[in-house]
Amino acid sequence: MPPHQRTKGAQWETLFALPDKPALPLQQRLRLSVVQAILDRRLPAGAPLPSSRELAKLLGLSRNTVTAAYAQLMDDGFLESRPRSGVFVVQSPSGLDMPHSATTGAAARTSADVSAPIQRPGPERAQPDWGARVLRSLVDQRTLAKPDQWRQYRYPFVYGTYDPLLFPSEAFRECCVHSLARSHLPQWTPDFELSDVPEVIEQIRLRLLPKRGVFALPEEILITVGAQHAYYLLAEALFDAQQRVGLEEPGHPHARNSFALRAPQLVPLPVDAQGLIVDDLPRLDYCFVTPSHQSPTTHTMSMERRTALLALAERKNFVVIEDDYEAENLYQGQPMPALKSLDKVGRVIYVGSVSKSLSPSLRLGYIVAPRALIAELRELRHAMLRHPSAFLQHAFALFLSLGHHETHARRVNAAMQERMQLAAAALATHLPDFACTLPSGGASLWVQAPAWVDAAELALIARSHGVLIEAGDVFFQNPPYPCNYFRLRLSSIPAGLITSGIEALGRAVEELARARGAVRKLGVRPPVCLLPT
Repeated sequence: MPPHQRTKGAQWETLFALPDKPALPLQQRLRLSVVQAILDRRLPAGAPLPSSRELAKLLGLSRNTVTAAYAQLMDDGFLESRPRSGVFVVQSPSGLDMPHSATTGAAARTSADVSAPIQRPGPERAQPDWGARVLRSLVDQRTLAKPDQWRQYRYPFVYGTYDPLLFPSEAFRECCVHSLARSHLPQWTPDFELSDVPEVIEQIRLRLLPKRGVFALPEEILITVGAQHAYYLLAEALFDAQQRVGLEEPGHPHARNSFALRAPQLVPLPVDAQGLIVDDLPRLDYCFVTPSHQSPTTHTMSMERRTALLALAERKNFVVIEDDYEAENLYQGQPMPALKSLDKVGRVIYVGSVSKSLSPSLRLGYIVAPRALIAELRELRHAMLRHPSAFLQHAFALFLSLGHHETHARRVNAAMQERMQLAAAALATHLPDFACTLPSGGASLWVQAPAWVDAAELALIARSHGVLIEAGDVFFQNPPYPCNYFRLRLSSIPAGLITSGIEALGRAVEELARARGAVRKLGVRPPVCLLPT
């Protein structure tokens, strides 16, 4: 092969390198690389493409795969075929807003043109000061965060991904495929305006809520894009600077940040081994709680506390916002009834999630509240995003109706119970001076380190050992220093890596001890309540 042909072939190989997406068929991966090259202007309008035979040989693909990819890209308006000339990028590729001068200029531009200096605005063309213009910012708020490349860490004790060993791939795929059947298209393709897919509402009210002792009418349920969307809607509708909102301390940082956008007066409320301490609550307008498994301590609110909180809400005229966090993840005993199930006067707003146990990215939650509030929230949601994906709602409705949700929940509970035992045993072996209590459910451990440890500093050192943990300061509205609490999340790490991960965390503790000049006094401590006195 002549040198110029070899050079050209290498250029095509680089330009059309298939993306590392093994879950996609080869044809789709090739289409993705071609479209990306066009959108990035690396293939300008009018540029010729190699023949299907040539590209198939260069990439090691079948000619049918390349031909089919080219045909689909022609149908989509990215490529065109010219008789006896070959395949070319169209002059105005689909999805691009490229004026004629830009496309012709791109086609004629040489590599030397690319290095031409960029004209930058001078002082007389100053941009707006967005820092001064933004009225509600979360940039400086503390929140749960992971490194961008967190998947490259061997021991991710953090929240953030589905478990490939537990995810019900076949069942969920089946439901998605059924939703795409022609007979089902009329059920979810129209614009729903203020409404939700009726089937998912029925599954929530007849299958999920009764297990929590909650009975609701369809007009008392609103679908949201996950629980966090529910927090935002409630804050937008109910809070202003005059409202006093009680939050558990430590508590759920995402709820705190969503509420903070409307700048209410956030009141920290202490918790203990029975959940929120309801004695002598200050004056409140709203009280946010996670009674099933308190976030982050995992403690369950006792029945006495639940009834006392509702009585207090009625007597002092405040509203309870209940996030039924991880209520389904129960390893032993009977679940405690939801606060909403005990509410006789409509003082509880209930927030739930359908997608949390499946995957964080499948954003689907719901609010159960009196119809007057739901009607207001529907209008607010419509102004924001009209309604959550009707396709996803329909697929979830099938997933629930076929019993896949219950089957998956049982598998997750068994797996999490095993991981809890492994983590507790590893902590006792490798970090015996750290304390934790095994929860009755959920997917995380709240750990108390010795008093000299600051978990945020430990988290940074642990990264160099391949370990990610969730430092505890982010869960506090007013964090102590040093804050010697952290959370080990067990949903993103395989069971087989838990013991070695905590062993690696022990090495990070030793490194922190050397840096701080601390002397570790090792000794096995019994499980204790992991909250500051």
